[in-house]
Amino acid sequence: MDGAPGSAPGGAPGGAPGSAPGDPPAGQRVIESLACEPVAVTTATDVLIVGSGIAGLALAQALSEHGLRVDVVTKARLREGSTRWAQGGVATADGPGDDPSHHLEDTLIAGAGLCDADAVKVLVEEGPSAVAGLLASGAVFDRTADGALSYTLEGGHSRPRIVHAGGDATGLEIQRTLESAVMAADDVQVWERTFLLDLLRDADGGVVGARVSRWTGTGHEDASHEIGEIHARATVLATGGYGQVFAKTSNPWVATGDGLAAALRAGAVAADLEFVQFHPTVLALPAVCDDAGRHQLVSEAVRGEGAVLIDGDGARVMAGKHPREDLAPRDVVAATMAARMAELGVDHLYLDARHLGEERLLRRFPTIVAGCRAAGVDPVTDPIPVAPAAHYACGGLRSDMSGRTSLPGLYAVGEVACTGVHGANRLASNSLLEAMVVARRLARLLLTQTPLRRPPAPDSRRAGLIAPAARDKLTEAMVRQAGVVRRPDDLDDLAEHLDSLVLDPADPSAVPVAPGLYAWEVTNLHTIATALVAAARAREESRGCHRRSDLDGPRTAWRRRVCSTVRDGRVVRLEDEVVTGRGDAQSTDLTPTDGPSTDVPPAEHQPHTPTQEVPR
Repeated sequence: MDGAPGSAPGGAPGGAPGSAPGDPPAGQRVIESLACEPVAVTTATDVLIVGSGIAGLALAQALSEHGLRVDVVTKARLREGSTRWAQGGVATADGPGDDPSHHLEDTLIAGAGLCDADAVKVLVEEGPSAVAGLLASGAVFDRTADGALSYTLEGGHSRPRIVHAGGDATGLEIQRTLESAVMAADDVQVWERTFLLDLLRDADGGVVGARVSRWTGTGHEDASHEIGEIHARATVLATGGYGQVFAKTSNPWVATGDGLAAALRAGAVAADLEFVQFHPTVLALPAVCDDAGRHQLVSEAVRGEGAVLIDGDGARVMAGKHPREDLAPRDVVAATMAARMAELGVDHLYLDARHLGEERLLRRFPTIVAGCRAAGVDPVTDPIPVAPAAHYACGGLRSDMSGRTSLPGLYAVGEVACTGVHGANRLASNSLLEAMVVARRLARLLLTQTPLRRPPAPDSRRAGLIAPAARDKLTEAMVRQAGVVRRPDDLDDLAEHLDSLVLDPADPSAVPVAPGLYAWEVTNLHTIATALVAAARAREESRGCHRRSDLDGPRTAWRRRVCSTVRDGRVVRLEDEVVTGRGDAQSTDLTPTDGPSTDVPPAEHQPHTPTQEVPR
């Protein structure tokens, strides 16, 4: 059975009624659609995939050679997404002494009570076959002396189950493998330097393609571009996360949440947006921060090999804070680090890997060692300065384990999606696995149930843009006021600031914003920041990677997902989705099944779409 969202919405405590018909939607203002030049060219395809990381390319590979035309569009070059930067590896529970039941239990514990256990069961049971498929496509993973896959340990895992490539270059190897397969496919067309603007909708609100901008100049600094529409029977968002909404992030410059923002504007349901995972160990040196604010990651696998977090005096940071100490789940480590840094009045701590020795460090982490040395820190002789930074979005478009969203014709795979697998805090190395499992299931679905072609309806939404000059202040405020630990007053002030950025085009003093990459990106970041802050203000507890300064620990009443969308230019909170009884390891059947499911989920398991608005 699919890990589809539950069908029993919880609503506000006490069952608050929805807004009366005709009432203007409550919520903060956002742009309704991205302003752009007139459409110059129109084309059509069967399946449009937006994004070229592991999720998009794995789907394109699985769909190739089956009679469908597949178009892949990506805003930059094929390999400029987040996948290539993944250092740790892929979790797969088929090693010695392991099985899917253990992997399921670890995932549920890390997810802090908000995992969809049925979705997690699909993930852990079908994960090994997804990894086997990647190996069959030519991926070269690290092996032991006797030729077996090498399994390592990472935070939150009870057993070594992380397979990796090139020590700490797993993402790069996966990207290489999938790129080679897709570029060799005759029925897959790849469009680089093509930016998603907005989704096209039919008269019933279903998604029937996308409006895009394709750069015709020499680079993104060159404003030359052409606006086009791609009509599609199925539109798949594989656009990754939105780490760039924070000024400090491990994400590359392309991670501006373009797919999620476009889907929200189209009326798709999103969930769990408040749960942004901050990776505890990102290199805290300006020398390794690129122009877009991406900081170099120091993989969790380094702690898995035995490195420990210390402060400036050499005192252990995680000692006595959690049974697994330095290998505690990421939310616990990041929050503990934030508290210690606040106590000491410093902006970073240290990761001490010196006792591992040069030979071991160079063999397991050649990329990390090289990056640290380039920045002037040698992990062989020096503790590595580290601090938490935005790393992974646990929330996204509400979807099931076959990628179906709340809108007909629209599908989501990878970090842009919220399947319920990650809950309130993603378990390390589950993200690449989820992308592969869902991509394979979605391919089976589309090969048997491809939607009929439908014409787009006229778009009546009012177009606008946020000025690019607002970006730095916005992303810095997100770090300061919506980071690892969130204060209610800060969230209120941030919401007010975000609202002030949306100017009324009828205002004679409003300065028109010229369409282009930078304006489109900051407008998308603004939409996501607004929805994220609204969800964070709504969730009155501390759970997983959402931490409130005024509330300690989770509350039973908040075993639910905060769901939202955009209507008439405002972020609208919908009825919450209750997570009932199966979001923790203690209440879940951990008995492994005979093997992975190969059935395509029936169409009636469409994700539940909350429709009732919660009054503010």
